[in-house]
Amino acid sequence: MAIKKKTPTKAKSGGKAPAARKKTAVKKPAARKKGALPKTIRKKAPFKGADAKADAPAENPRAKALAHKAAKLLADKKATDVLVLDVRGKTSYADYIVLASGESDRQVSAMAENVHLKLKEEDSLRPTGTEGTETGQWVLLDYSEVVVHLFLGEVRAFYDLEGLWADAPREKLT
Repeated sequence: MAIKKKTPTKAKSGGKAPAARKKTAVKKPAARKKGALPKTIRKKAPFKGADAKADAPAENPRAKALAHKAAKLLADKKATDVLVLDVRGKTSYADYIVLASGESDRQVSAMAENVHLKLKEEDSLRPTGTEGTETGQWVLLDYSEVVVHLFLGEVRAFYDLEGLWADAPREKLT
């Protein structure tokens, strides 16, 4: 038994076959090097010449003064290795980070209490958050633009925040 081949049916409207479509030439993408980005994604590296200071974040004198005042208050309580890190443009949550170490958990707690009380009395500033005051191994005082980290010596070496912010400009005060 032979299979009959079907013939295409003509369109019902007027008996004409549909118009043939034009074939358009499709451009092939230009060959690119392996790993290279397309031109639409590729960006030029920013120029770091004479205008490098124009891209620097704006100076915040109030935050800088607060950071230095906190560092001075820590030095009054015999804190060691007091360091002010300028993290403007590197982080969104603060402009300055103050780091200091104490010899015992009682000293770390006393340093935190001194900074808290003096800034409250003299400048009417209260921290937006505090952490670690109960244990005294790592105390954090958050004054929005300035974050103060107070450590027990071994804890500071373990967490190494200076290494985390190695590219930030720093001032050592004691």
